[in-house]
Amino acid sequence: MKKAILISLFCLLQVQYLNSQIVSSEKATVHINNKAKLNINADGKIISGDEGTDAKTLIMGKFYALIIGINDYADPLIPSLDKPVRDCEMFYNVITTRYTFNNENVKILRNATMAEMVDALDYFAKKVQPEDNFLIFYAGHGVYDKEADIGFWLPSDAKKSSKLAWFRNSTLRDYLREIRSKHTLLISDACFAGSIFIKSRGFADATAINKLYELPSRKAMTSGTLTEVPDESAFIKYLLDRLLTNNDKFLSSEQLYSNFRMAVINNSNAVPQFGVIQEVGDEGGDFIFILRE
Repeated sequence: MKKAILISLFCLLQVQYLNSQIVSSEKATVHINNKAKLNINADGKIISGDEGTDAKTLIMGKFYALIIGINDYADPLIPSLDKPVRDCEMFYNVITTRYTFNNENVKILRNATMAEMVDALDYFAKKVQPEDNFLIFYAGHGVYDKEADIGFWLPSDAKKSSKLAWFRNSTLRDYLREIRSKHTLLISDACFAGSIFIKSRGFADATAINKLYELPSRKAMTSGTLTEVPDESAFIKYLLDRLLTNNDKFLSSEQLYSNFRMAVINNSNAVPQFGVIQEVGDEGGDFIFILRE
């Protein structure tokens, strides 16, 4: 009789221990030697614990992306491009296969009009939550008005003679304030893309992923400064190469940029840029790319 009671108590304790590991009905953290392993729940949310002895992170939220590539322009005075749509499709394939961007959370716009770009940003402004991560990728024509000190993206329905359908940097900044992500990263491969920065700043090496993720961020990397860039983009070539060959579980946008910056400079006339988008909520954190299991 005593033996049966002891066995029952032991089983009850085991059940209680297992129940204590459950975070919710859809996600759980698996402990091995009291260290938690990175996991992804059914909704694509990232749940991570320890990654090695000192790399404890807590990364929650989904990863969203808006990818825009424009080759063709309705106005014959704006020359068409050959590579942006192809580059966008390659970028889409990399982030949805190697990194934790689920297909249903990524929109890719080919030869987008002004209305389509605005509609997509409105969608993400409603969809993205404060714990989520948001990435914008743009490849196409860019214009810089030196006298007004304003930069623009050119949608497919833009006209050279009118700014009515030119997408202003100030409009983009407004959306970056409105989209309430934990981290936002802008990647722009366009002429005069550096005009998105009000001012640039240097950055220091950072290895504490949990510290980078803890603070909100609004960062951008661009293919150049206030100059024209070629249609055959060394920036895209080496960006994609580093994303494809990266084997680090966690890769900050700062580290990604530093990994390919010199390759771009050494193989083109462009000088890529990385920095903070001012006055839209950056607090010193960074966007983290996470490899799939």
